[in-house]
This record gives sequence, structure tokens and C-alpha cells, in this order.
Amino acid sequence: RLPYMLAEWVVSLPYSPVGILSAILILYVPLGMVMDAISMLVLTLPIFFPIILKLGFDPIWFGILIVVLTELALITPPVGMNVYVLKGVTDLPIEGIFRGIIPFAIADVAVLIVLVCFPKITLYLPGLMALMK
Repeated sequence: RLPYMLAEWVVSLPYSPVGILSAILILYVPLGMVMDAISMLVLTLPIFFPIILKLGFDPIWFGILIVVLTELALITPPVGMNVYVLKGVTDLPIEGIFRGIIPFAIADVAVLIVLVCFPKITLYLPGLMALMK
């Protein structure tokens, strides 16, 4: 019940839906830097999902945004779980691995921006599947 009350309160704020979505997405970045992905999702999705629904955003679109953010979280320092997995497989220094992921992190941020600006990209295939019913 509390997440739905929070959603009502957030919708009543004088901010645009895109501004609220941006704040939610920006909040995931520092969370991903200190938490593993599953913990981050389990703690935040029950709170943010009702807000996203109340703002009128598509839940499939939001789910895909969260997957992209989780990918980004799995390679960003200091936790960067995938980086530590790679460190266990190779003899490369951890600093070199973190420097190597910079282009991938930049690409993930660019993909995220494109997906936020053009939600139809993420909803194209689910839309086709709905037509096949």
C-alpha cells in the first residue's frame, strides 16, 4: 500500500513525468556502484514501479530501461561484479580492466538516452508479438 501512496504523492509534485523518470534513472547509477544488481532491483522496483505506472509510462519500456541500467551497474566501479569476474579469469590488473570498460559504459549511457527519447524502439517487437495473437 505504501508504494501506491508514494506514487500518488510523486504524481502530485509539480515536476514533469520525464523529470521524475530522469531522477529515478539517475538514482540507479550510484545505487549500482555500491550494490549488486539483484539487491538493487529487489529494493527499488516495488517502490518505483507503481510510480512509473501512475506517470503513464509503459511497464515493458521501463523494464528494458532497468535492464540497461543494470548492465551499466555491473561494470561500473567500485562494485562492478562483471569486472571482478573478468579479473578472476585473466591476469590483467583491475585498473586496466576498469579503463577498458569505459567505452562500453559510454555506449550503455548512449543506448539509455536513445531508449528514453524514443520509447517506440523498445516497444516495436512486443507490439509485433501482440499483433500475432
